[in-house]
Amino acid sequence: MIAIGVILLIIGFLTGISILWTIGVILLVVGAVLWIMGSMGHAVAGRRHYW
Repeated sequence: MIAIGVILLIIGFLTGISILWTIGVILLVVGAVLWIMGSMGHAVAGRRHYW
């Protein structure tokens, strides 16, 4: 999810399409939150680890 967010950020920046930029930021933030929660030992979506 983080990788897709970064890719969309780059594509949105290069092409000037703001919706790709917005979706990229959202995916990046959600992916980072899930990654942090999974690494702290919290169960995320029924999984002990999220990666």
